Amino acid sequence: MSKSMSLLTAFLCTFIWGTTFIAQDTGMDKIGPLTFNGARFFIGFLTIIPFSLILEKKKIIKEINKNKKLFNKLLFFIGLFLFLGTYLQQTALLYTDVANAAFFTIFYVPMVPIILFIFYSKLPHWSIWPSVLFCIIGVYLLSDFSNATVRLGDSLVVLCAIFWSLHIIFIGYFIKNFNLPLFFGALQALVVSIFSTIFALFFETITFANILNESISIIYAGMLSGGIAFTLQIYAQKNISAAPAAIIFSLEGVFAAFAAWIILDQILDINNVIGCTLILFAVIFSQL
Repeated sequence: MSKSMSLLTAFLCTFIWGTTFIAQDTGMDKIGPLTFNGARFFIGFLTIIPFSLILEKKKIIKEINKNKKLFNKLLFFIGLFLFLGTYLQQTALLYTDVANAAFFTIFYVPMVPIILFIFYSKLPHWSIWPSVLFCIIGVYLLSDFSNATVRLGDSLVVLCAIFWSLHIIFIGYFIKNFNLPLFFGALQALVVSIFSTIFALFFETITFANILNESISIIYAGMLSGGIAFTLQIYAQKNISAAPAAIIFSLEGVFAAFAAWIILDQILDINNVIGCTLILFAVIFSQL
């Protein structure tokens, strides 16, 4: 896959994440975040696994046998990071508003290069830092955070951003070692579904009728975000390193704002438009 195709899949992945945010928010009217994620990611697994078995069938065994221990280790940790990131994000939406969630989630943008430097002594290109700054200012303006109050949910989103960062870093490491984006995308969704369902059995009341009541949000978020988008992320990071990838993924907030504008009639003011422009500038600058 070429660099331009990787960029295209990154933008498509981010677009899906942003527009799915509404389904994530509205899909917990009758069920808890663990139940929602368990069902959502199982739908994601069912969406991707048929394509992986058709398109990657001949190389699955070969790729895994390169280093079976490393493959299983990465699958466990990447699945765990994705489970914790999505669970904390879903839970945060019960306590805070979308504006705050958008602002604090974007903390994974500076976290990725910082974690890479601390643990891997990998110094990013100088252009990453001004891009990170523009990105944070842009999300600040986009989210209208200046008019919001800090709550418990905001702390959960900051913690969630740490696991998003680790997920992005480890996905970059995986795709450098194994060429199985579809199969791994399906498996990581299954791992998240299993983790979510196990914890839901202990901490939530699972009612099948309530799950059916949220079926539209679950199917939408499951197929598009839990399945397709997280698989596209793996494709995207094949030719894009973790730090600039995180900046591109920050466009999620921009797409979420436009989706809320179109679907929920939430009007964008001048600050929101300036914020969108700054994030877009940060993405372009990081790539040029």
